[in-house]
Amino acid sequence: MNENKFGLSSLAIYNMRLLANKHKNSFSRNRVYWLSQLTGWVSLGTINLIILSLVKELSWAYVLLTFYMLFSGICITHIYRYIIKKYNWITLPIGKSVLYVLTSSFLIGVVLYGIYLTVTFFTSQFKSENFTTATAFISIINFTSLVLVWSLIYFAVHYFENFKRVEIESYIWEAAVKDHELKTLKSQLNPHFMFNAMNSIRALIEVEPKNAQVALTKLSNILRYSLKMEKNETVALGDEMQIVYDYLDLESIRFEERLRYNVEIDPRSLNVNIPPMMIQTIVENAIKHGVSRMTEGGELIIKTTFENDKLHIVIRNTGHLDLNKLKTSEGFGINSTKQRLNLLYGENALFLLKNENESTVVAEIIINTGDTKK
Repeated sequence: MNENKFGLSSLAIYNMRLLANKHKNSFSRNRVYWLSQLTGWVSLGTINLIILSLVKELSWAYVLLTFYMLFSGICITHIYRYIIKKYNWITLPIGKSVLYVLTSSFLIGVVLYGIYLTVTFFTSQFKSENFTTATAFISIINFTSLVLVWSLIYFAVHYFENFKRVEIESYIWEAAVKDHELKTLKSQLNPHFMFNAMNSIRALIEVEPKNAQVALTKLSNILRYSLKMEKNETVALGDEMQIVYDYLDLESIRFEERLRYNVEIDPRSLNVNIPPMMIQTIVENAIKHGVSRMTEGGELIIKTTFENDKLHIVIRNTGHLDLNKLKTSEGFGINSTKQRLNLLYGENALFLLKNENESTVVAEIIINTGDTKK
């Protein structure tokens, strides 16, 4: 996994950025909240005055009463919001949230009605003959209904917002994990290849020093490529094949006539992106587990074709695959190929490994280039 100069991993950086975004979004949400509060209550008061003006002539006392009630509504619902946030009602089970909201709305309705009576009394709007238990109950229900509507809007917005936030964070986290896994796979792949390649060269040093020098040159090309590609998730197939040629030349020095190979590359496939070192790893396994185990050696064939926007990379080698051992094998090449294709392309890529017949093993990679370009 790549780290910056302070030693922070990509997952740690993701968490820091997520925290910073939460603070930024919190400030933005507060602005939206106050804008909604003021707009909602002022609109409610305005509509109430307009409707009442159509019925009778408005007095300044009633306008003042409306102003006080709007101010009270804003203040009390703001305190209500503080309680909701402090005790985290948003995350409570639905049943408990509904109970708390109904109870709180009724209590706030009673408080608002008490404020209404107090203001009407001091503004000389209170008329004792109009005050009855029925009118008091209806007024409390009206105020309670108003708070319930406020609560419904508040909770609905937060539920939707939290759902989208969790969904987005899930995608970001999944991408970060995939990036971490991909870099881990690549960091494991390079030492694996170096170990096998250097073993090949070691076998040549004493018996064929000149060939060993040529092999070292080939190896340096491969190592330079692998280090250069460490930061890349994909590489053009044409660039990958140059390294495969170097690897095959290196192995040909080691196996001489025992290794026979043929390469057929469709020119249309040269610019298709694939995971770096993927073909080389499969070729390495084909030689190690197939050709090298045959006394008379064997043949390796690499072929790429296009069919309906699908790139087919087929690698055949002499040998026989023990399917029972394959299921329990911890060999890195096969597992890494499957994982890397899945991380990069998901369902748009497929890796197959099977016995074509008793003496031939075939590995096939299929990449749907049409879907990966969308």
